[in-house]
Amino acid sequence: MSPQNALDTMRRLSAAVLAVSRHLATDEVLQTIVATARELIGAEYAALGVPDGAGSFAQFLVDGISDEQWAAIGPLPRQHGMLAVMLEDPAPQRLPDIRQDPRFRWWPKAHPEMDAFLGQQIRDGDEILGALFLANKAGGFTKDDEELLGVLAGHAAIALRHARLYERERELAITRERNRLARELHDAVAQKLFALRLTSQAAADVLDTDPARARAELEQVATLAKEAAEELRSVVVELRPAELEEDGLAVTLRKHVEVLDRVNQTAGGPRVTFEGADVKALSPAAEEVLLRVAQEALHNALRHADATKISVRLHENCPTATKSCGGAALEVADDGVGFDPAAVRRAGRSLGLVSMRDRAKSVRGRLDVTSAPGAGTTIRLEVDRGRAS
Repeated sequence: MSPQNALDTMRRLSAAVLAVSRHLATDEVLQTIVATARELIGAEYAALGVPDGAGSFAQFLVDGISDEQWAAIGPLPRQHGMLAVMLEDPAPQRLPDIRQDPRFRWWPKAHPEMDAFLGQQIRDGDEILGALFLANKAGGFTKDDEELLGVLAGHAAIALRHARLYERERELAITRERNRLARELHDAVAQKLFALRLTSQAAADVLDTDPARARAELEQVATLAKEAAEELRSVVVELRPAELEEDGLAVTLRKHVEVLDRVNQTAGGPRVTFEGADVKALSPAAEEVLLRVAQEALHNALRHADATKISVRLHENCPTATKSCGGAALEVADDGVGFDPAAVRRAGRSLGLVSMRDRAKSVRGRLDVTSAPGAGTTIRLEVDRGRAS
């Protein structure tokens, strides 16, 4: 290998390693690894499969095949033939012609013809996470190609391990959030219901002897019932499942805002609007934090701001001093009464700001609160692309 070729190889390997270390979306990292493997080793085709535990693949990424070819091939492959071998046999598979191997079975009609084959398991200790495949190289694959593919398979394992950790982290965050909301539901609604019981009993006690006082007590019952319903509605809306994986952050936020807007329009409250689109390559933890901060900020605005309009915006964070966009920016703004943040801190009140700052800190985000008496409030959260902790 010439010095220039060696330098090119190092640069491409570095790009693949950096893709993993930047905590980009898992699909994006794996696609980078697949493309890097094909280019560095000089193969015509490359693929990476992650089994789903049910005989097929949860993910199957390819490089060297056009979108039209991929669509014509049909559904994701099942685990048969050499694909099954790769998920069972830890030894690398380097074949001069896959079609001549007795373990080869068949491929779909639209599948490209392949001869030389190189495959490597993706492992985390004893666990098989997937397999990385290459096909078609003039002169066949070499031992050096096999070693280089092993290095890239190791980076793919890191990416898949990170993805599992993110998912575990997300599930723990959801569990913690549900526990917190359950406590809030118990504390807020239980207190109101207890007060309702006492007040209704007081009304019953004086109904015959003091009708005027009984009427006053019943009016208080109506007020308490309304407050209890509002508390319950607020918590139930927060407990709505956040379909982040299926719908994405923008759609999930839009649905949440639309629910709140319908509820508030019915009750004569402020208009709540959403504007934005999904920001790519955010980690699951970052998306979870953006959603929860938006919910907390909306809760504060609806409860304390006495606003006529509340807006939620989600967009890519593009600092004016640079041309590049480096993550997501969330803004929740209202035209309400506002407050003095410094005075709130001195008084030992938080208005949920401590919780929001803690959430932002958990993904290395930046939370800014802009408010003043009579000037409304804007909560802005910036999260860098791909950061998860």
